[in-house]
Amino acid sequence: MDKFYIELIGTIAAILSTGSFLPQVYKTWRTKDAKSLSLPMVLMLFLGVCLWITYGFLIMSIPILAANVVTAMCVGLLISFKLKYK
Repeated sequence: MDKFYIELIGTIAAILSTGSFLPQVYKTWRTKDAKSLSLPMVLMLFLGVCLWITYGFLIMSIPILAANVVTAMCVGLLISFKLKYK
């Protein structure tokens, strides 16, 4: 398969995966209600995303880096909402 199409698949996957967090971040921010969020789950997710960022940097993959940096920011917001809106 051509490298262009491989990168395109990665970019589309990154957009969809990262975008899936935006509705939850918006809803939690708007309602100020985070009791349904599991703190251990979002902390584990944040750690996993940080490892994906490290991996993306090591292999120099822009789609992996970009998606996971944005995802880390979204998950970081969810963690802060969880701690703030107890």
